[in-house]
Amino acid sequence: MEAVAAMVDEEAHQLVQKITGLTAAIAKLHSLSPSPEVNALFTELVLTCIPPSRVDVDELGPEAQDMRARLIRLCADAEGKLEAHYSDLLAAHDNPLDHLSLFPYFNNYIKLSQLEYGLLARHVPGPPPSRVAFVGSGPLPLSSLVLAARHLPATSFDNYDICGEANERARRLVRADDDLGARMAFHTSDVALVTHELGAYDVVFLAALVGMAAEEKARVVEHLGKHMAPGAALVVRSAHGARGFLYPVVDPEEIRRGGFDVLAVHHPEGEVINSVIIARKPVAEGADAHHAHGAMMSRPCLCCEVEARAHQKMEEMAMEKLPS
Repeated sequence: MEAVAAMVDEEAHQLVQKITGLTAAIAKLHSLSPSPEVNALFTELVLTCIPPSRVDVDELGPEAQDMRARLIRLCADAEGKLEAHYSDLLAAHDNPLDHLSLFPYFNNYIKLSQLEYGLLARHVPGPPPSRVAFVGSGPLPLSSLVLAARHLPATSFDNYDICGEANERARRLVRADDDLGARMAFHTSDVALVTHELGAYDVVFLAALVGMAAEEKARVVEHLGKHMAPGAALVVRSAHGARGFLYPVVDPEEIRRGGFDVLAVHHPEGEVINSVIIARKPVAEGADAHHAHGAMMSRPCLCCEVEARAHQKMEEMAMEKLPS
């Protein structure tokens, strides 16, 4: 057991050392806008963090925690600039939605959306949602676009972002598509200021970078728990293992403390970086089910079901290969 513990400690030490070096190199860049140098450093960072790891970022020392917090903010800044760049590139086309594959990580969003839809349909079955909110949609709202086009063809999506410029960019992407243009709305608002509107949604998605510090995330979840409708579902993106250097890690207990029942916690492997937490606001005992929001998801198509099961199997196999 001591040998295994020493091995895990050494793995963590080497990983932190490498990520610390990459963080320093990224912090020295004059700009985080897409460029060969920026792309190369972030590619190396992602490839370093993706492999299965027993590293628990919550157990890191104070210095490593400070480095991780800086890195997550650098990643968020770079991700925003990358999405803005490609949103502008896509907007130059007559129908931007015909060219979404130009975005280098588009396939990741397809897989993540399949995974989330499959998990929702399995854990909160029912008719499809009529209204969905996506909090933290950004200038390139690929999650909403993929879900609306591929999985929820009759659902209305309200996209919330604190940045008005991001929303303007996002609106341009659906201008030539009558269907999605009619079903997609974009609101410039801090979610903390959105109250009674939250009660109208059957499902709320919370982007990984909304509330980057644990206490910020907890406040957002508590706010959603206060204002979402009983029976409505919440999908929270998190991270696991070394991927916690790229995105905030959400403790499922924080979701429970925010007023939700946690139905599933899924840690995928491979290209999909984000973990997914599926939760639901409980219906008060004795409440009329017809007046509460059901989870409202039809059974997933076979490909989504297979996708979700495959991610689970890959995770199990990967963890079996690690020393125990």
